[in-house]
Amino acid sequence: MRHALDALAALPRQAWRAALDADGRRRDGAQVAELTRWLPATFVGWPPGMRVIARRERPHPGAQLRITDAHGWRITLFATNTTGGRLADLEVRHRLRARAEDRIRTLKDTGLTNLPLQAFGKNEIWLELAALASELMTWTQLLAWPDHPARNWEPKRLRLRLLSVAARIITSGRRKILRLNRRWPWSDLLISGQRNLIALS
Repeated sequence: MRHALDALAALPRQAWRAALDADGRRRDGAQVAELTRWLPATFVGWPPGMRVIARRERPHPGAQLRITDAHGWRITLFATNTTGGRLADLEVRHRLRARAEDRIRTLKDTGLTNLPLQAFGKNEIWLELAALASELMTWTQLLAWPDHPARNWEPKRLRLRLLSVAARIITSGRRKILRLNRRWPWSDLLISGQRNLIALS
């Protein structure tokens, strides 16, 4: 850590570039820079071609500061052997990979808190079904609500607001119609999501 902090201190101000958000837009208060050439060249076992990229961002008000925060900046580092490419793009790619951990966490809300059965084979089937439920929920959110916060809702919130809406099935002219409770605050959101999915089919 000391080498990294020394390298950050030696990094010229002009080395920092604007960071991007997940949609490719400039992220206010966040910057990236390559740190590799300011790190000691004598790291034991350091693979050739490995790069270290730094990201700094102003913590939001009230955030708990960390020991590695320097001069009001929250610093994160990552290593990559990717050659070329814009630093901002490499940093976004790396940050988006961390969402895999979020998906693993949400698996617990779709049935993986415990393996409920005694036999290994039966638990294997349970695991597959829980993973399938999580995948279906994730893709539904991404495709049905691409520009709405519902795209990132946790399973518990999704179930509470959208999947548990009261409704009645009525028959009219030999057609079955699902009539949603119009007073439910998220009925319109559910309908817009359905329309987005139908438009993709």
